[in-house]
Amino acid sequence: MAQQFPPPQQPQQGQPVQTRTALVLFLKGSATPIVLYFENPQAVYAELKQLMKSPNPVLVEKEPIGPVKKLCFVSTQISGLILQEEPYV
Repeated sequence: MAQQFPPPQQPQQGQPVQTRTALVLFLKGSATPIVLYFENPQAVYAELKQLMKSPNPVLVEKEPIGPVKKLCFVSTQISGLILQEEPYV
């Protein structure tokens, strides 16, 4: 049986909907993407995008905000990156 998730919270009247930007990282050999939150996700995106272009493998270690506390991978294992805006209350 499929797991049931509670419906997303709706903002109360007068409460503004805020958005946050997540960096979604796709790694070779991983079935699911990794969602990461940073203080400045655009800067991390630009850094990782530059590392993707490099033919030389570089060990990358990041400390995001949120449930993932530390992440370490080799730059040549990155298969894709996206920035995703999501609403939160």
